[in-house]
Amino acid sequence: MSVLFPDCVLLIFCKAPIAGQVKTRLQPALSPNQAVEAHKKLTCLTLDRAFQKPLCNVQLCCTPDTNHSFFKQCATDYPLLLSTQRGADLGERMLNAFSDALPQYHHAILIGCDCPSLTVDDLQHALMALQNGSDAVIAPAEDGGYVLIGLNTPQPVLFKNMVWGNEKVMEESRHRAKKSSISFYELATQWDVDTIEDWTRYLHR
Repeated sequence: MSVLFPDCVLLIFCKAPIAGQVKTRLQPALSPNQAVEAHKKLTCLTLDRAFQKPLCNVQLCCTPDTNHSFFKQCATDYPLLLSTQRGADLGERMLNAFSDALPQYHHAILIGCDCPSLTVDDLQHALMALQNGSDAVIAPAEDGGYVLIGLNTPQPVLFKNMVWGNEKVMEESRHRAKKSSISFYELATQWDVDTIEDWTRYLHR
């Protein structure tokens, strides 16, 4: 497949859709099985948007491994590669994903699969920012985290010893980037689906 950014890769982090292990904060408003279906729906939305334009190669970075039938179906339905996340926490898994990808590509962006507001144009904007010389690109989230990060080289300082899943992640990332002289390009603020209120917002968007 011919792509617009052949020296770039999009890494999409995704959990296996196992009841009781995904979208647990949507429960008990949703049952465990309904939360699984919500996770699948958001993942397919993310993949649809990733392939709206032929931007770059795409990897679905799976956890705990690539064996779940849902992942295999994604690889059948979309022209992507499957890989397995490696690491003890989110920061280690993201750093490892960048460390694996960047020897093969000049630029890499990483997203999750639960951000309905992120568009294919946002992805293209991120890739262009990296190609134009920014060391890093990031899309802040309304909850104080972020939904996209892109790099030209692995940057351990952005991932190691970070407390994830709180409203200070974006602020701390800015601080670390400034302290380490990492040029940081910020995209527009986005929102993701963590709570039942977010899920309702998605359904009525």
